[in-house]
Amino acid sequence: MILKKNVGYIDSVIRVLIGALIVGAGLYFDNFWGFLGLILVFSGTASFCPIYQLLKLETTKPNIERAN
Repeated sequence: MILKKNVGYIDSVIRVLIGALIVGAGLYFDNFWGFLGLILVFSGTASFCPIYQLLKLETTKPNIERAN
């Protein structure tokens, strides 16, 4: 299955940062909830969110052809 990118650049950066904070907090407090941050890190690095796909949302910029 090919994952079509549906997460834009800014959205993916925010997901990776928040996911890393959650993973770090989970490691610091020795709690299993830190694993939930891995979901955000994965969706940010892959630029794909399955929930966005179900809701037919995209935060990517549309392909705009330039006139030469």
